[in-house]
Amino acid sequence: MYFLSYFTFYKSNNVLLKYAGRYFMLFMVLGGCTQQKCDDCLNQPAGSAFFPTEVGRFVEYDVREEAYTLDGSVAVRQYQLKEVVAERYTDPTGKPAYRIARFRRGAEGQRWQADSTITLRLLTDHAVRNENGKDYVKMLFPPAEMNVWNGNLYNNVGEDNYELKNVNKPYTSGTTTFDRTATVIQQNDSTLVNQDKRVEVYAAEVGLVYRERIQLQFCSSSSACVGKAKIDFGTRQYFRFKTAGKE
Repeated sequence: MYFLSYFTFYKSNNVLLKYAGRYFMLFMVLGGCTQQKCDDCLNQPAGSAFFPTEVGRFVEYDVREEAYTLDGSVAVRQYQLKEVVAERYTDPTGKPAYRIARFRRGAEGQRWQADSTITLRLLTDHAVRNENGKDYVKMLFPPAEMNVWNGNLYNNVGEDNYELKNVNKPYTSGTTTFDRTATVIQQNDSTLVNQDKRVEVYAAEVGLVYRERIQLQFCSSSSACVGKAKIDFGTRQYFRFKTAGKE
């Protein structure tokens, strides 16, 4: 049975340092999660505030996708997505869950078309969102700077540690500024031959307001192109907050 376990390390505490290796082994067994203390607990929004569940609540996004292929061509797609909290139900374990209906359209003014369904579960210490048939731990509760956890705890994709940053800090997406947000760094690696960057920003009482997913393979076939960030193939995807409300 999976569960999340928390440990806080203080460099000044020699006893904890002595057993750091033992704790590390426990991390490996229990999912590799660490939780830090919040800087301003009294004004810190609850973790559930970043995942509104009121039925009828919606968020709309402007989406841009760029697909690069080996022949040098780039396909760019722009469209809009709308996510609506459609219903609350009880999952097979007896806990509350939420069905989120996703709609898509090519441009402003066009008719929304059904796209897909997402589910959300808010547990005591984390949020789980099912996307494309896989469960991902989107955030650890309570949200605190430098929290680290295994986003793939409930799927078989392999360990992928996420980190929480800029907790309770303002963030601007387009022309909208959100006062209290939290940024989840799922991955931010870049080498001479590839780049893997996945970032999500959540705003209190709104939900996801920005998503960036970049997975690129750079040219490495000759010394002339290595290190020049010349794209061989890959994708870039951006979700930007457009509007939110209740139907």
